[in-house]
Amino acid sequence: MKEKKKIYLSSPTMHGDEQRLVQEAFDTNWVAPLGPNVNAFEKEIADYSGCGYAAALSAGTAALHLAAILAGVKENDVVFASSLTFSASVNPACYEKALPVFIDSETDTWNMDPEALRRAFEKYPHPAAVIAVHLYGTPAKIDEISEICREHGVPLIEDAAESLGSTLGGRMTGTFGDFGVYSFNGNKIITSSGGGMLLSKDAAVVERARFLATQARDPARHYQHSVIGYNYRMSNVVAGIGRGQLLHLEEHKARKQEIYRQYREAFADIPEISMNPLNPHGEANNWLSCMTIAPGCAVTPNQVMDALEKENIESRPIWKPMHLQPVFADCDFIQVREGMSVAEDIFNRGFCLPSDIKNTAEDMDLIISIVRRQFGK
Repeated sequence: MKEKKKIYLSSPTMHGDEQRLVQEAFDTNWVAPLGPNVNAFEKEIADYSGCGYAAALSAGTAALHLAAILAGVKENDVVFASSLTFSASVNPACYEKALPVFIDSETDTWNMDPEALRRAFEKYPHPAAVIAVHLYGTPAKIDEISEICREHGVPLIEDAAESLGSTLGGRMTGTFGDFGVYSFNGNKIITSSGGGMLLSKDAAVVERARFLATQARDPARHYQHSVIGYNYRMSNVVAGIGRGQLLHLEEHKARKQEIYRQYREAFADIPEISMNPLNPHGEANNWLSCMTIAPGCAVTPNQVMDALEKENIESRPIWKPMHLQPVFADCDFIQVREGMSVAEDIFNRGFCLPSDIKNTAEDMDLIISIVRRQFGK
């Protein structure tokens, strides 16, 4: 029996420019960390985002770690963080032995609830930092969140790992906070096979990040170190892939947005299905299209995901909120809504649909028909 075609959740899409730039790295023998591609990639991301300055690093997680250090996060400091996210958003603060306090989502965008954040400040007046996420590429109410942080004089670390190319009020996500972070992991809207970027409007901050990311070697002829450093810099080969991908970011985003529109229109006649909400004041890159199933419906997310899996189609549960994770069982959680939190409700009722930009019309028809069938359509 012929194996069914694999349809991915979100896989890399290469175009040829990536290979050309990587070949340049080989031709010039710049295959070690740093080099012309790294320098150019930093400038291109800084120019594209309008952030000012950027440091290319080995991963988005490395960028978040350096952001926490540069924000002054230390042992036993309280750090506010989005609960509905991947663990990489908060793990780096824990590397510094900080104490996370998780903030619930709001229903409008599924991101950090500004009102819950205000309540957190009432309970913990002096956190070291706030880490806010743009979930699945949808811009958070980051203008409100950043204003709250300014009122309290607390640094904002903006985790835009999933939202490269998304905007709020015409301004790129990743540029609202004191620190912004992008990820180029293999499943992101563009990839360098790994890697990340730390953004700041302050040149000195980015220069300090580069220093810490290259083992914090002092400017001496001999090897001298006055502080602990990290091996976090991006390689010139990886940066070549990222530069080639960046040339195609807008077309990737347009295709992701079209996939979201196709799902929304295809399920519009099924009242039990809701697509993940978008911020009306911005533009999402729609990195992943997600859906939730109405409370009380006999159909469950697992049922739909199992039906897709039988056809060799990849899907994924919504991120399990951090406040429900065993590793963070002792951490505080701040919510506004009584009873079940917004984050837990979304987790229970939602899942991520296949959002690969290489999906053909036939692939989309198959995915949609399988989902509709579960609802008797």
